[in-house]
Amino acid sequence: MDLSNINNMELIMLAIWGVLFLYLAVKFFQAICLVPTQSAYIVERLGKYRCTLEAGFHLLLPFVDKVAFIQDLKEETIDVPPQECFSKDEVNVEVDGVIYIQVVDSVKASYGITDYRFAAMQLAQTTTRSVIGTLDLDRTFEERDIISAKVVDVLDKAGESWGIRVHRYEIKNITPPLTVKNAMELQVNAERERKAILAKSLGDKASRINRSEGLKTEMINISEGEMQRRINSAEGKAEEILAIARATGDSIAKVANAISQPGGKQALEMQLSEQYLQQMKGLSQENRKVILPANLLDFNQWLGTLGIKTKG
Repeated sequence: MDLSNINNMELIMLAIWGVLFLYLAVKFFQAICLVPTQSAYIVERLGKYRCTLEAGFHLLLPFVDKVAFIQDLKEETIDVPPQECFSKDEVNVEVDGVIYIQVVDSVKASYGITDYRFAAMQLAQTTTRSVIGTLDLDRTFEERDIISAKVVDVLDKAGESWGIRVHRYEIKNITPPLTVKNAMELQVNAERERKAILAKSLGDKASRINRSEGLKTEMINISEGEMQRRINSAEGKAEEILAIARATGDSIAKVANAISQPGGKQALEMQLSEQYLQQMKGLSQENRKVILPANLLDFNQWLGTLGIKTKG
């Protein structure tokens, strides 16, 4: 045998053994398993489920054990793509949303369903279509919480066998056709104008009521003030008359008391005579009419004309 052929065979065997060694080394390194936090590794032994590895360091049997599934235990979001739905009043709307889910049982999430993310998205779409089909178009915008709650309820029941938990489902957009959207905008504008007109009329009504109440209060205050003024004026006049009467009475009483005193009557006659003579000074004025007694020299008759009787 040729030496060159022998050397080639040895080189081939060395290469085969080297590849086999590398393969065994890779397998032994793969048997070392480091599981991150919030992750779960599903291990199968000879094609059968063996255990679930939690966070930490683990060793597997080479060629026997293998990591079949890796499940992320953190909460994740899944976008639900837009879909067309018909409302109860036969209006076609486009709806999309987002699901917040979390794996709670990694074994069921691995073996209970092929792809729980795709299944959750499909179930959310079908449930949304069925719920919107029971509502009128106007209610679909007002009752998003009801739609979300029903979708979450259906997904939770299905998720029990899938090993997932649906925390919430949010509807991002409900888009009606352009014609319906324009009609809704016109309706909203008309409703706003109606409310503005109503508010203006209510404000005008309140303003008129306030003005009338103010005028009423003003008239009442004026009448009460006038009444009080008249009462005060009447009471003032009454007090004035009473004061004059009292003063007159006091004066008459004093005059009577003075007349009753000795020489009082003569003093009164003398004072009246003096006043009479003072009045006689004005007889020389023009356009003055004077009535004289028949006997101008009879002074007592003059006093009698004044209603004063004197002793003869």
